Amino acid sequence: MRKLGVGVLGVGEMGKRHAENLRRLVPEAHLVGVADVDAPRASKVAAELEIEHSFGSFEALLDRKEIHAVVIAAPDKFHAQAIRTAAAAKKDILCEKPMALHLDDARAALKAVSDAGVRLQIGFMRRYDPAYAAAKTQIEAGEIGDPVIFKSIGRDKDAPPLAAYQSGMNGMLFYNSSIHDFDLARWMMNDEVTEVHSYTTVAIRPEVAQYGDVIAGVVNLKYLHGAIGNVESYVQSQYGYDVRTEVIGSKGSILIGGLQHVPALFLKPRGGSHGIVDHFLVRFADAYVMEMRDFVQTILDDKPVKVTGEDGLRSLQIAVAAQKSYLESRPVQVA
Repeated sequence: MRKLGVGVLGVGEMGKRHAENLRRLVPEAHLVGVADVDAPRASKVAAELEIEHSFGSFEALLDRKEIHAVVIAAPDKFHAQAIRTAAAAKKDILCEKPMALHLDDARAALKAVSDAGVRLQIGFMRRYDPAYAAAKTQIEAGEIGDPVIFKSIGRDKDAPPLAAYQSGMNGMLFYNSSIHDFDLARWMMNDEVTEVHSYTTVAIRPEVAQYGDVIAGVVNLKYLHGAIGNVESYVQSQYGYDVRTEVIGSKGSILIGGLQHVPALFLKPRGGSHGIVDHFLVRFADAYVMEMRDFVQTILDDKPVKVTGEDGLRSLQIAVAAQKSYLESRPVQVA
């Protein structure tokens, strides 16, 4: 069997899962090594996965000639530069979202990828989730008619520690969480978002405001061809990790994710009448594996990736507009 030599940059929570999947669940992949600025952490993950190589720098990882593709799972702030560095080394790339925190950096990364003639896939893994993929198929088949309204909910269970905001390593809520919904908003509706209007709050944790972030946000959407939508994001629901999406069309509706249909449903950390998972790596475990299998096979087959750098840029444009809307308290056109 042909195998693709792969390296992983960043082995925190997300990168470690990618490395585990490559090592154990993607037989077409050969996980050559992992890299992290925390070299002891990289070494520990390499030992756990029984692979030979770990590095304290991305450049050292890229020097391995048997590596043909890399997975970038470093903090958000470093994604764009890591893409450019990997492209210069002629490696194909799967980069976690967001591809950048600034549009100029995203465009520079895309130019580097184009100039180098390598491929870039963005980690919008929800497209690989069986439920979302089935819904997309039904929408494209016309089962709900013309899409009219898009609604998406994303709620994380536990409040991030204050240190996560203080570090400045990751983007604000719209970039780090809502961007998954912004990608779905384009993909499932097969249309482009042209205007957003954001509303946010820090009411239950006001100290977050000093770091330019929010606890919850809702973003209203307008589409090019007349549809409308709404994205809700919340970082500390307490009761569980809850992701739901609905597309309402001219002939019906498709709902992905759901809760029990009872007269009243109580969602709380203890004693609630629900059975919701507590973490994104649980809810989307299969999606992450299928995403990685597809990426590896796509590179082996020398085909174009399915979730492109352009998809990453478009979703980032929505996030940037959403941030501007919340800062300026007005509707904002999407670039």
